[in-house]
Amino acid sequence: MRNPFVLAIASAIITAGLIKAVPALAETPAVEQTYVSYVKTADLNLTSERGQQALDRRLAQAAREVCGVPSDSDLVGQNKVRQCRDEAIQRAAAEREALLAAANRGAVIAITASR
Repeated sequence: MRNPFVLAIASAIITAGLIKAVPALAETPAVEQTYVSYVKTADLNLTSERGQQALDRRLAQAAREVCGVPSDSDLVGQNKVRQCRDEAIQRAAAEREALLAAANRGAVIAITASR
């Protein structure tokens, strides 16, 4: 005859293992998507301080667009978005500097982010 106590413990262990495994099985890996925002510069005089400031505002706005907006209660999400924006601006920095150096009016800068 089987001991009911042993069966109950074995059943509890198996159930606990399944409960612990279910969330891991249910999680689907997040698929990263790349978002792009194009910053137009044709109307800017990049040789002037004012034009450069307008370019920087446009780049910051584009970074906000591609990185999204987290919930006010999501501190981890807010940090990720802040990092995403910083990285997006950094990726565009070389293009920005090339534009300013050449004062190449009419060029477009692409801001991208994968999240």
